Amino acid sequence: MKITGFGPKKLKDSVVYIVFIGIFLLFSVILFDRGFLTSGNLLNIARQSAMIAIMSVGMTFVLCTAEIDLSFGAVVALSAITSALAMRATGSILLSVLAGLASGLLVGAINGIFVAWVGIPSFLVTLGTTGIVSGVARWVSRLQSIPIDNDLYIFLFGSGDIGPIPILFFWTIFIAIVGSVVLKKTAFGRKVLATGGNKISALYSGIKTDRIKFSVMVINSLLAALAGILYTGRLHGARYTLGENEVMVVIAAVIIGGTSMFGGRGSVIGSVIGALIMGILNNGLILMGLSVDQQLIFRGIIIIAAVSLTMREKKGK
Repeated sequence: MKITGFGPKKLKDSVVYIVFIGIFLLFSVILFDRGFLTSGNLLNIARQSAMIAIMSVGMTFVLCTAEIDLSFGAVVALSAITSALAMRATGSILLSVLAGLASGLLVGAINGIFVAWVGIPSFLVTLGTTGIVSGVARWVSRLQSIPIDNDLYIFLFGSGDIGPIPILFFWTIFIAIVGSVVLKKTAFGRKVLATGGNKISALYSGIKTDRIKFSVMVINSLLAALAGILYTGRLHGARYTLGENEVMVVIAAVIIGGTSMFGGRGSVIGSVIGALIMGILNNGLILMGLSVDQQLIFRGIIIIAAVSLTMREKKGK
């Protein structure tokens, strides 16, 4: 009788969960007397991690195709501002949300066209659109915050609670489930992984890799736009600075979660757990009294370590 052991592959797939438990236990001990384990603080971590987790789902699809998107942080700001302005102009929650999502769809489509059909590397394309989208967000908002005072919008998209659970948690779970099912259980998800794993083989298999790359760029921007809308609801308004500091955090969360920067392998659930790890780190470092600059240094170390592990994995193939 053959006994299945806990092999290297299973261990690799479980690393993110081991890291999550280890970091949680570490801060639980170190910050026990500073309220880390209180229900209020744990729910706060869930709120802080929600938008990062949602953006991480989109970035998982992009990295699985061996591409990168640096513009989603700027999309967060633009969609938030667009949604807030639409709410001010129309008073309609539906039109406001559609306007915010449409801005993300537009940016994603532009990125996708240049990456998939023009053939410009995604790093360069999205680096350029980052500047354009950031400039538009600043121009449209006139460098001013745009408040939202619609109670239902605020409840549904950021500040509401269902019982003791923040509504942002339900948004996170919903997007995580949908993203995981699409990536692992659908033909589209298999095509995404095949495109990043071996583009030539995917082409010979009849997969239209250009369409796949276009689609993942659009998906990523749409989820960034949703994150912008949720930021707007949580903060009761939109600012042109939203999302500026989230790019590094999201990429780190996705890589820590087990998605390869070189395509062909990824885990939506792992990315969400990675986002929670980043949320716990951020929360714990604040409770420890570290300054903002020290927190940025620590985040930088985390992402370098994560990328280094991915590079080691690539060399080992």
